[in-house]
Amino acid sequence: MKKVIIVLASMLVTSVILSACGSGSTSNTASNGAGATGDGAISGTVTFLTNRTDMIGTQFDDYAKRFHEKYPNAQVEFEAITDLDKTTKIRMSSGDYPDVVLIPTIPNSDLPKYFTPLDDLGLNDNIYFKDYKSYEGKVYGISVGATTTGIVYNKKAFADAGITEIPKTLDEFYAASEKLKAKGIVPLASNFKDQWPLYPWISEVPTSMAGDAKLNNDRMNSDTPYQMNNPYGKSMTIIRTMYEKGYLEKDVNSTNWEQSKKDVASGKFAMVMLGNWVIPQIIASGTTSDNIGFFPLPYDNSGKVNVSLAPDWAYGVNKNSENVATAKAFVKWMIEDSGFDQYAGFIPVLKDKKATIPQLQQFDSFKPVTIEAVADDPKVTDIVNHAQITKEALVQEFILAHNPQSVLDKYNAAWAKARKDILK
Repeated sequence: MKKVIIVLASMLVTSVILSACGSGSTSNTASNGAGATGDGAISGTVTFLTNRTDMIGTQFDDYAKRFHEKYPNAQVEFEAITDLDKTTKIRMSSGDYPDVVLIPTIPNSDLPKYFTPLDDLGLNDNIYFKDYKSYEGKVYGISVGATTTGIVYNKKAFADAGITEIPKTLDEFYAASEKLKAKGIVPLASNFKDQWPLYPWISEVPTSMAGDAKLNNDRMNSDTPYQMNNPYGKSMTIIRTMYEKGYLEKDVNSTNWEQSKKDVASGKFAMVMLGNWVIPQIIASGTTSDNIGFFPLPYDNSGKVNVSLAPDWAYGVNKNSENVATAKAFVKWMIEDSGFDQYAGFIPVLKDKKATIPQLQQFDSFKPVTIEAVADDPKVTDIVNHAQITKEALVQEFILAHNPQSVLDKYNAAWAKARKDILK
């Protein structure tokens, strides 16, 4: 799951956190691993490019202070953007990108062009998704955390609507949505306009329905991967049905991501379908932890459910950084010491570290079958890029179309042409 946080409008917020006793930048080579050279080699200033605009001026200030306390000769600065994937790729293509970035959607074969290996951090034997951002046996990216996707909900809104049992079938899910609508509560926040929050309906949910982590990669074997009666069509039909029945925002074209978190927190909206990472953001938007729950989406009427376990964005270190050792030290510090995974609501990427948030414990009580994500096949990535397919845009068009089959036909045609060009 990779999970992809992409929005249409780009916003740049830069926070420069300087310490009074820091030294100037010094040059380190890629061989200077953070764990191997001693703290004396960790010096200079590095910049981290992140999508967490909400942490600028708050948690990131604390991180900068604590990192400097551990490495007195080093400093970290933070640059936050919302259109992360697109903006990072543009900056990488120009050669002007920060010391530490969240690796965008590029083929793994391109990783050595931009990033330095992280194998010398001593983490390889204790992390999930070690091979996810690897190439030819070398690890170039380590996930910030693991995510699973489901329904985050406001417990009071459920109680106010008379919902006493968590839906375990799709029919029960629609019935609960009807009760919420009748009570004047918006059942599900789609964040349709912002587009990126629609990704589960074309990625995680189809994978769960198929019970196959290779579903997205298997598209390479077909000219028509998008069908009404396969996991892609069935998944998108759920969110289309929610739209048709009036279970989404009254005007889906005027939704707002930041406001939606406040609306779920207040109970104006009851649910949102996203990864566990959104839970602490909703709580921080105006409610208490015990008012927010988390359960797997019941995508059919079987009473059984699969869920996808996926890495989120992965830290990568610019191979041309002037302070590679310091950049590596910061990555390791973020994973081991920062506490970011708990703050962000992630399942820790370190195998010996357990998730502590109660919502994940509630989610696990439904005993879902976990489907661990696999890395994207480079050829599939090439086909997607060549066809210029934005998966969330596909969902948008499917939801609004008079004839959803025509949308699938359009994207299948683009896919087939790109597949022919790439695989010829």
